[in-house]
Amino acid sequence: MIRVETIWLAVEPLDMRAGTETALARVVKVFGQARPHHAYLFANRRANRLKVLVHDGIGVWLAARRLHQGKFAWPQHQGGTLSLSRAQLDALVLGLPWQRIGEAGVITLL
Repeated sequence: MIRVETIWLAVEPLDMRAGTETALARVVKVFGQARPHHAYLFANRRANRLKVLVHDGIGVWLAARRLHQGKFAWPQHQGGTLSLSRAQLDALVLGLPWQRIGEAGVITLL
């Protein structure tokens, strides 16, 4: 399996016709560089498809996922990037509200 240490999400949409070279160019443009063992996620404008580019230290892998119903819970603000935990990534690719996982979903006694 491919080792992934850090997961990044780009807020701006990516044309899903983009191949490996175009996706890699977008990673470098948005994140400044493609680091080994980092995953970079992009969605299309409708947020029903996503692509993830992973640099494994030797080369890059590009994978795509499409939801047949609904859409991915994608941030709406313009520009920027976010870092995700593994649990948040697992929820995101299933189309679940990943923003509620982790510290954002903690319930405390008032």
